[in-house]
Amino acid sequence: MSGQDDAQAELLRNFQAAISGMELADLRQLAGDLTLIGGKVARRAARPELRRPMMDELKIFRIRVDLDGAEPPIWRRLDLRSDLTLDVVHEVLQVAFDWTDSHLHRFSLGGHPFDQTAQLFLCPYDAEEGELDDEGGIPASEVRLDETMQEPGDALAYVYDYGDNWELTLRLEDVLPAPADAPSAVAVAGRRTAPLENSGGGTDLASIAMVVDDPTHFDLNQLNKGLRAPYFTLREYSVHPRLVDLVNRLRYTSIGADLATRAMTLVTERTRPADDKVLAAVRAYVWFLDRAKDGGIELTSAGYLTPADVEAASLVVPGMGDWIGKNNRESLAAPLLDFRQSLQSMGLMRKYKGTLLLTRAGSSALGDPQRLWDLLADKLIPTADGFDRDATLMLLTYAASSAGQEIPLEPIAEAPAHLGCQHGDGRRRDGHELYRLASFDTLINVSDEPAELGGRRRISPAAAALARAALVR
Repeated sequence: MSGQDDAQAELLRNFQAAISGMELADLRQLAGDLTLIGGKVARRAARPELRRPMMDELKIFRIRVDLDGAEPPIWRRLDLRSDLTLDVVHEVLQVAFDWTDSHLHRFSLGGHPFDQTAQLFLCPYDAEEGELDDEGGIPASEVRLDETMQEPGDALAYVYDYGDNWELTLRLEDVLPAPADAPSAVAVAGRRTAPLENSGGGTDLASIAMVVDDPTHFDLNQLNKGLRAPYFTLREYSVHPRLVDLVNRLRYTSIGADLATRAMTLVTERTRPADDKVLAAVRAYVWFLDRAKDGGIELTSAGYLTPADVEAASLVVPGMGDWIGKNNRESLAAPLLDFRQSLQSMGLMRKYKGTLLLTRAGSSALGDPQRLWDLLADKLIPTADGFDRDATLMLLTYAASSAGQEIPLEPIAEAPAHLGCQHGDGRRRDGHELYRLASFDTLINVSDEPAELGGRRRISPAAAALARAALVR
């Protein structure tokens, strides 16, 4: 008997031993589970791998997009960057056909988007919560356009709104050279108005004429204006991708227009503060780094700064400028305690055996204000998904556009409700939680002036510049 046969025999013996004491109902449940697992494996194995290697050079793909079954034809001709991911292509198609991204969608190669033998590229909901038949599908955000088509004649299928089933065929007509700063998408031509959202799925002239005033209407200039919307422009200027997503998701809410307007200020030319301006703005950070460079900062037995250090630090931490309580005990000086803890959460300092020590990152910034500036910008945005990251991105966007002013927290506080953010027990998030964000402590303490009484929401020009540096990398 071969080694493989021995292993299979051992596996069979173990399985027999495991089921020997099971009741009939348990055996039936096990059989059902095995069938389900086997079905998933079979479906996953049935998905073909049709993607191609990414192209070495950026190209412009001239693509004709037809609404399948439309009579007379309804189509758009688009110039798309070859490096766009399919989630971005989806947004282009939504603009091109004047839809509102209110329904699910998917792409496919090698067959219809609901064929079991086609390769699927899924929207976020289907990728996370999809049906069993979606097994083996790949998130559209992980696939580039040039992985799905590269030569004239190549085609990609797309379906939007699984009720009405608007089906599009994207066919590559030409591959053109591309400048490095090529926009995401440009409309070249097109014909006829697309059917409206939720209009029943009819693509013939009579059906469309029932819901639109002029089925022959097509406005190329208006379409290209839509393709310069914040979602596309912000991406092209390397604004944080999650912020771009938030701007897009919130665009139809009460705060959407204001958020988009403020985010668009990030695409203007950026200037980096001079060394002396940076040094003055980060003086509180410099005080802690310098104080800790020779063996660290000794803490009390309760883990707080000593009274002498509290009094000295209170003179340089801007957030303490409007503090009306005592400033000789850290436990009673909330702005100072919050600031010191933000140094730890941002990885500049750490506690060890009753001492506050510099981390490697903190040590690297000693005597180098520009290095410290870059570290703060890098650490401002949490890396993990969730409320803290989304709230921080919103906070930084409003801070970046509020130089010398109070940051308006009210619209930021509305975002959690629009995004469906909740606590683990189901309670809605509220605006008061913005004050506990580490980024909030950073923003109010990057300043060359102490906070004025009641002015803890004021954003210095330096803090606004730091927020911009964090959002545009």
